[in-house]
Parts: sequence; structure tokens; C-alpha cells
Amino acid sequence: MLRRIIPCLDVKDGRVVKGTKFLNLRDAGDPVELARHYDEEGADELVFLDISATVEGRKTMVELVRETSRAVSIPLTVGGGIRSLEDVRTILSAGADKVSISTAAVQEPELISRAADEFGSSSIVVAIDVKEAAPGRWEVVTHGGQKGTGLDVLAWAEKAASLGAGEILLTSMDRDGTKDGYDNKLNWAVASSVDIPVIASGGAGTLEHLLAGAVEGGAEGLLAASMFHFGHYTIREAKEYLRAHGIQVRLP
Repeated sequence: MLRRIIPCLDVKDGRVVKGTKFLNLRDAGDPVELARHYDEEGADELVFLDISATVEGRKTMVELVRETSRAVSIPLTVGGGIRSLEDVRTILSAGADKVSISTAAVQEPELISRAADEFGSSSIVVAIDVKEAAPGRWEVVTHGGQKGTGLDVLAWAEKAASLGAGEILLTSMDRDGTKDGYDNKLNWAVASSVDIPVIASGGAGTLEHLLAGAVEGGAEGLLAASMFHFGHYTIREAKEYLRAHGIQVRLP
């Protein structure tokens, strides 16, 4: 299995930011410049998340998506504030290759199947944010982690896959920004329960964490932010480390 290294651009007010457990945000740079940098470094894909769009009840910043997509040649996934088929169409028309749906998918699961039917499953990512509810059990949360749903992550992941999601972007809120490593019990549980790719998110801080996400978590995609944004590691260092440990990656 070829693993993908995926930097994440959490965008608020036109700037890339990074926090811990979705709070205490600090500036990490210009999204277009960072996107271009990661493309040149050899990232496999990029994820662009307008992290306040749903909470603020507005749509994703379309012009910024357009500028970012023009700056890169690698696949771009965009999420945040996407609530309808028209929103999906708008973001794809702005240059995104995939659209990530989170809160709206929980509120209206049929949106997944309608979007997959119209644009193809390969264009539809269902983002699932979770908090640990008990050992070995995780609850799906929405609205930027502000609202619990009572949904079990495995049940929701399986339903999202059955409705036509092309992949799952799985974020542990408990690990987000901590640099303590992915929650690989969570990643493995979900990856083992669905037959579509799972992207691990939340907690990556070292090269060892990326390796564990692939081996212990069974994730096909390894998403990270802080470790790349603040210059701790380069994309190439990450890929060379994984390759040296027997993980298949694409080296530029």
C-alpha cells in the first residue's frame, strides 16, 4: 500500500493557523505560499480546511481556494461550511479535487450519496471528528468539535462508506495539536471496519508518529500540520524515514 503524506492547512481569516484540541490558535503563514511550498517539497496531497465556516454559518472562502488550487499541481481537498450539492459544485469548480463534508454529512447523511452520485465517490471525503467517550469508544462531534452527536464512530464510518464516501478523514480531537502521536487504536478500529482509505489526523509530531500511523493505525493517508508548518521536519525527511522503515511512499 502506497502511503500519502498530507499537510493540512487550517485556515481562519485568510491565514493558516494551528492550535491544540481546536483551541489556542496561532498563526502559521499564508495558505497560498504554504501550499506552493508543500507542493515543491513533494507532498502527495493537501487538505485545506476553513475551520470557522461552519461555526460562523458561512460558506468556504472560494477565492482563496481558487488561488490555492492554482498554486499547486497535487490534489487539493477542501472542507468547511459545505452544506449542499451546490456548495460541493462551487468548491470543485474553484479548483479543488475533493470536497470534505463533516457536520452537514451528520445532519443530512443523504448528502453523501447525492454528492457521490453526481461528482463521483473519489471526490467526496467524509471528515469525522471524534472525542474518546470511554476506553475503546469514540463519539462523533460536529461544529468544529463544539457539539456532541451521540454517534459511535464505527457505526458512522461504516454508514458514510456505504453511502458512497471515497475516503474518511479521521481526526482525534483529544490528540489534535498535542504532538503526542495519533490515536492508533481509533485509526485501526475505523480502518479495519471500512473498505475505503482512512486518513489519520490529530497528534503527529515526529517521524515515528507517522510510521506508527501507517503500521499500528493502518492509515493510508498521514495528515500533519505543526511538524511541517513550524519547520521541525520536511516532507522529504518524512518520506525517506518511512521508506527506510519499509513503508511505500512516492519520492519526487
